[in-house]
Amino acid sequence: MKKILTIALTFVLLLSSVLCFTSCGEKTDWEKVQDQGYFTCGITVYAPMNYYENDVLVGFDTEFAKAVAKELGVDVKFQEINWPNKYTELNSGNIDLIWNGFTYGLESDGVSRTEYVDFTYSYLENRQCIVTKADALESLNTKESFAGKKAAVEGGSSGEGVAIELAGSEDNIVKFTSQADALKELLAGSVDFVVIDWQMANAMAGKGDYAALSINKAYEPEAEVYAIGCRKGSDLTAKVNEAIKTLSANGKLAEIAAKYDLTNDLIADIGK
Repeated sequence: MKKILTIALTFVLLLSSVLCFTSCGEKTDWEKVQDQGYFTCGITVYAPMNYYENDVLVGFDTEFAKAVAKELGVDVKFQEINWPNKYTELNSGNIDLIWNGFTYGLESDGVSRTEYVDFTYSYLENRQCIVTKADALESLNTKESFAGKKAAVEGGSSGEGVAIELAGSEDNIVKFTSQADALKELLAGSVDFVVIDWQMANAMAGKGDYAALSINKAYEPEAEVYAIGCRKGSDLTAKVNEAIKTLSANGKLAEIAAKYDLTNDLIADIGK
C-alpha cells in the first residue's frame, strides 16, 4: 500500500513540475513577436485605411503599421478578417492586433470595446457617416426621415448601432462582412442608406464607381477616434504605444497622414 502511495505521489509531483515548467516558460505576446520576427494585423479592405492599388495593399493604416514594425525592429503581415469575428481572431492568436480604422467606443449592443481589447493611443478622429444615393438627399433630409427605411452596414461596426437608431428596428438592417459590400448594396438599390466610417465615405462617395452616392448630412453622429486593439493584458500594447509616440514626435505619422489627405484628422501630440 505504501509503495502504491509513493508511486502516486511521485506521479503527482512529476506532473506538477511539468505544468509549472510549461506555465513558467510561456512567452508573452511581445516575446512571440520577437521570436517570429513579425506581428499580424487583422484588417478589412476599405480606403483610405487599407486597400489595394495595382494589386498592392496601401493605405494610411497599412503604412502606419509598417512604420511601427520598422520602429520595433520586426516585420508586419496583414490578414483580412470577417469583422464580426475580430475578437475571436485576436484571442485565438490568428492575429496580434486589430488595426483597421478601429474606433475606440461601443459595440452595436452598447458594450464598451474596452471590455474586449486593450487599446493603444488614439491616432485619428472619425465619426459614423450616412451615405445615400444623391437623388435621395431631398427626401431623406431629417433624422426622422430614416425611420422605417432599410439600411446596410458592416456587421459588428459602430455604424450598426447608428443605423438601428435611425431605422428604428434591427429588422430593417442588413449586415455585411465589410463596409465596401454595404456600399455596393446601396448602389444596387436594395437598401435606402448605409452607415459607414466618415473616412471611407469621404474617400469614395461621389467618385468613380460610387458617383451616384452622396454623404447625407441630415444627421451627424458624435465624433469617434481610431485606435489599435490588442489582447487584454498584452505587453504588445506598451511596445506599440512607444513606437506610435516616436512616429508622432518625429513627423513620420504626419507625413503618412498628408499622403492620404488625413492631416486635419490626425491627433496631435499623441501620448502626451
